[in-house]
Amino acid sequence: MDLEFRVADLPRRHAHERGDHPALSAGDRTVTYAELDARSTRIANALRADGVQPGDRIAVLDKNSVEIAELFLGAVKAGAVLIPLNWRLTAPELSAVLTDAGATVLFAHPEFGPTAEQVAVSVGTVTKTVQLGDDYEKWLGAADAEDDGFRGDLDTVVFQLYTSGTTGRPKGVLTTNRTLSVAESGPAESWGIDADSVSLVAMPMFHIGGLGYLLVGLVFGAHNVIVRELVPPQLLDLVVEKRVTNVFLVPSVIGMLVALPGAAERDYSALRSIAYGASPITPALLRQALTTFGRPLFQLYGLTETQGAIVQLDAGDHDPDGPRAHLLRAAGKPYPWVELKIADPVTGEPVPAGTPGEILCRSVVNTPGYHNQPETTAALLDAEGWLHTGDIGSLDEEGYLTISDRLKDMIITGGENVFPAEVEAVLADHPDVAGVAVVGRPDPTWGEAVAAIVVPRPGSAPDAADLIGFARERLAGYKLPKSVEFVDALPLGPTGKVLKRELRRQYS
Repeated sequence: MDLEFRVADLPRRHAHERGDHPALSAGDRTVTYAELDARSTRIANALRADGVQPGDRIAVLDKNSVEIAELFLGAVKAGAVLIPLNWRLTAPELSAVLTDAGATVLFAHPEFGPTAEQVAVSVGTVTKTVQLGDDYEKWLGAADAEDDGFRGDLDTVVFQLYTSGTTGRPKGVLTTNRTLSVAESGPAESWGIDADSVSLVAMPMFHIGGLGYLLVGLVFGAHNVIVRELVPPQLLDLVVEKRVTNVFLVPSVIGMLVALPGAAERDYSALRSIAYGASPITPALLRQALTTFGRPLFQLYGLTETQGAIVQLDAGDHDPDGPRAHLLRAAGKPYPWVELKIADPVTGEPVPAGTPGEILCRSVVNTPGYHNQPETTAALLDAEGWLHTGDIGSLDEEGYLTISDRLKDMIITGGENVFPAEVEAVLADHPDVAGVAVVGRPDPTWGEAVAAIVVPRPGSAPDAADLIGFARERLAGYKLPKSVEFVDALPLGPTGKVLKRELRRQYS
């Protein structure tokens, strides 16, 4: 596999080599590689006809769809940069993103038509809006069908994703041909992805876990099955009915799937592997997933700023009952093209093996920075090329990385550092706990106190004192929850991550 390709060449190459092979499916619709190449070429020419120049930003507001994939490939053929928008954002939030990007063309599904109109009016740079559906088909159908062969160079920006979960000005992460080609093709062969794969794209395509994973399948010429909305029973049906071979999921979704009645009795014989990441997973859930699916699991760790995975825990390290069961607590080892360093969050100096600190990454997959934000970019990337992840972790003597938590989520209680993920992993092992999140709560004596928010397992009635006692046998006293709240569900973002900021707002 060529680790330095131009994204614009992918549909061209596969159309030539396997034009009749399905490239994209969504619902009852399937697009072959020949059709994808032809349609993306028309999109590129339609954008040019609308005055879009190389480097211009265009945006799309839609849930997961074939159109997002087509627009992405059409944009790169025109030298433009696609911004898939988070459809859960409000109109003012979307306007802030488009203003930062300076987007000129906005595509939107009719479901989001009123929002798109409001945003287009408020953003001075948007000169054209196109509604997906009949208007979109007429727009691209009227364009020239001739491909001029534009492909850009390795440092050409090909898409721009906006980071979520932060406050302040939106940050558009730049992704180039070079960073994307290494990030999306390098790890995939170990997952068993090839030209015969049926790859399930279930994560939101405004996120690197969705759009980046789609690109993995497109690199290899696989059949990519796109899930518009994540409904667990339907997702499980799709895995079986479409004979899915590969999928990337987040732990919260895996938990929903294994909890479905009869999940362990389904036929997963076509499934080659499950890659997972984006948030920590508990050992208890890993055991359930291995029992339910009976297929290799690969844990991934990465960021939007690293174009996805930089660390992988191999399938052979997922052995909950073996002599190296402790590796289930690790995220894995860095890929060969990735350097990791653990630094003291205050001094920036390297720390000894096994000592927690901020995770720094130096690699060809690192983003060149944030769009039009040199000061923020300078805080992200230092003069030696190290990317500051904002995550806390440690490296052991064998080179395995263990993630402790987000730097901003770390709880400081009585001068001691507590990493919520460690407390969550312990509480999640209690038989009456279906889900748990741990946050810091303001405390007049200790500065912060550890607070646990727990979702009870159906039919159970856990007691707060019992849970704290359970944790006392496994954790130091200062790490124990000082309070336990019981809720029906934890607030989740669109990628399945628990919204810690929302919990801190509710329980502080």
